[in-house]
Amino acid sequence: MSDNVKVLIVGAGTMSEEYCKVLTALNYEPIIVGRGEEKAENLEQKIGLPVLRGGIEENIAKMEEIPQYAINAVGVHQLADTTKTLLNHGIKAILVEKPAGTNRKQIEEIVTLARKKEAKVYVAYNRRFYASTNKALEIIKKDGGVTSFNFEFTEWPDANLHKVNETRFLANSTHVVDLAFFLGGCPVEMNSYVRGELDWHKSGCMYAGAGISNKDVLFSYQANWDAPGRWSVEILTNKHRLYFKPMEKLQIQEKGSVAVKFIELDDELDITYKPGLYRQVESFLKELDDGKKITIEEQLMHLKWYEMIEGMNSHERKLYD
Repeated sequence: MSDNVKVLIVGAGTMSEEYCKVLTALNYEPIIVGRGEEKAENLEQKIGLPVLRGGIEENIAKMEEIPQYAINAVGVHQLADTTKTLLNHGIKAILVEKPAGTNRKQIEEIVTLARKKEAKVYVAYNRRFYASTNKALEIIKKDGGVTSFNFEFTEWPDANLHKVNETRFLANSTHVVDLAFFLGGCPVEMNSYVRGELDWHKSGCMYAGAGISNKDVLFSYQANWDAPGRWSVEILTNKHRLYFKPMEKLQIQEKGSVAVKFIELDDELDITYKPGLYRQVESFLKELDDGKKITIEEQLMHLKWYEMIEGMNSHERKLYD
């Protein structure tokens, strides 16, 4: 192990399994805490490591030595309370699964507590760490920057996501939005429109909007959850159009050509592990200055965009003076 450094993982689901694979590969020692017997036993059988039962509050109170680092991989509705428990027990570095909380109030409470405890909390948007994203950043830099961009965040009915249907945009779609704004710049002005409803999502199902980023770049977006579609991000430079469709891959179109081709990627880590996870965990634990990690404070700032896209705020608003 890496100088026997232990990392606390909270949760015994699929994401915890993926995090354990990465931690083992990076030579860190996972300390896993779950709640129910069934999930804990299932995870133990898959990874060959013990899983503590009974939940985080019961177990962390009994620990003689609390790890310096923690990864919060519980269900969406328990994320905020779990992060606060970790902070209140003195953990100074936390990686929490997106979106960190289900509403503004929860995320504001984490920001306040993290500042009080002088701790760092990061939100796990792993698509920033894809090999496709790394390659796109190289091309964007070589081409002289982004000139415009667009994205789609269409969601499908999914039985595996039914527990987060009412927060599907924040809990799932923001993977797309975060990547688009990470590459093309954060909005300074944006118009947003929402129409329709679904049985599983009453607040809207058709979305469209456009704006200007802080890089003086025009952008647009759309999604129709009641029609065929998929996640995608398109980045335009003065030489290329880059397609994230699917987002683990990168396609490129040269200026003056209609041909679109896949770019060869150095994506062995994204094939061996859940895409983006290895580089994300490495950045978190080694405290790399790579410009890719997103803090809980930044997530709170981003909520104003997310709320506008969802139709929770005025359809037209300047985000910054």
